[in-house]
Amino acid sequence: MKHRHAQASGNIQARIDRAHGWTLHRENGQVVVVISGDWIARAGGMSVGAVDHIFDHDADKVEKISFDITGTGRWDSGLIAFLWELRSGAAVRGVVFDDAALPASARRLLALATAEETSVTVSSDHSSLSRQLGRWAIGLGTTLFGATEFFGDVLLGSMVGLRGQLKMRAVDLRDCVLDAGSLALPIVTIVNFLVGGILAFVGAVQLSRFGAEIFVANLVGIAVVREMAAVMTGIVMAGRTGGAYAAHIATMQSNEEIDALKVIGIPVRDYLVMPRVLALTAMMPLLYLYGCAIGILGGLTVAVGMLDLTPTAFFEQIRLAISGSQFLFGFGKSIVFGALVAIVGCRIGLQAGRSAADVGRAATSAVVVGIVGVIAVDAVFAICANAVGF
Repeated sequence: MKHRHAQASGNIQARIDRAHGWTLHRENGQVVVVISGDWIARAGGMSVGAVDHIFDHDADKVEKISFDITGTGRWDSGLIAFLWELRSGAAVRGVVFDDAALPASARRLLALATAEETSVTVSSDHSSLSRQLGRWAIGLGTTLFGATEFFGDVLLGSMVGLRGQLKMRAVDLRDCVLDAGSLALPIVTIVNFLVGGILAFVGAVQLSRFGAEIFVANLVGIAVVREMAAVMTGIVMAGRTGGAYAAHIATMQSNEEIDALKVIGIPVRDYLVMPRVLALTAMMPLLYLYGCAIGILGGLTVAVGMLDLTPTAFFEQIRLAISGSQFLFGFGKSIVFGALVAIVGCRIGLQAGRSAADVGRAATSAVVVGIVGVIAVDAVFAICANAVGF
């Protein structure tokens, strides 16, 4: 219901809603909004269009807007929404918004809303290139520092575990070993078999031109044992297990389960991180050896089918080409890859936000960082091996 009436002090315009009301008083370029009644959001009548009603009449003459709350009763977010609408409209029109007469709690809520809007605006602002690079460098440094600290904490936890003092349940370690071990065999089998077959196919196409088909066994054996079994298994586990670790821990973070563990006094590192790191670090070398066998089997299948080589000749050639040091080289890399994937997954999961979208972003980030990390570490291994002449 809207009504108007006159007073000697000036022209009064009023708008009355079911649960609350406000009265508008204009005089000498200033607007006083007299707020009265209860302002409860669920009661309805949120004074939609108040900005247009207040500012659209002689807008160029309005210089300041203030409030009179002497008649205000109960209020909640309904009043804040009304005040925010007026504040936004005043800011757009260059009108001074005087909130001195408002309750202190209402002013704090308005300030909080302003701060949130400012943060969103700043994040989307196109600042200079140097400032963006500076923010990126600071963020990268903070991330690297946090990751180093987390790695050190896990390393200390591993040392504590050697003394049998970790506060983790055996059932958790068993479940993690099962998940990172036997349950991962199907995908590890498929990937390594296909990779071994692809290597043999490429080698057969090229080496058959020179009548050196027998050396396909050398190519498959050395490539699989030295590089491909460890790398492909690490990538598979980064996508399968590392992402699952991040999603699981991020979900616990969003459900405040991790906060509950901290309140109870249960170390998050021992309860959540160490079982996963130990399980994947222990299972990766075994998966590597299994991947070597499956990759060589894939190469054998292609070689026998395309080049009419006998399995005996194929395996004899591989025996001559592969040394124990190459197995140790790949075995060592697989241990590092397993620890890397597990630590990355747990770290990103613990740093995730508390929404469903943050859980998805944590899983995606864990997969991406894990895969890139495996390839980068493998490149470091290759450089070091070349430097020592291995």
